[in-house]
Amino acid sequence: MQETVRAIVHNGTIEPLDPVSVPDGTEVLVTIVTNGDFWSEASESSLAAIWNNPEDDIYAELLEG
Repeated sequence: MQETVRAIVHNGTIEPLDPVSVPDGTEVLVTIVTNGDFWSEASESSLAAIWNNPEDDIYAELLEG
């Protein structure tokens, strides 16, 4: 099972914002997102990889010819 759950840290404890049904002892992965910058930085690098793709140069050459 994979599920994304929003949570906050309160006194060093991660507390889900909504109720969750997870058995005690379940191992979870936690991604910490600070100041909302994660998504803009992740998007920026993804777009850079798409736009800076040398394989797309062929299309510019076709437009010139």
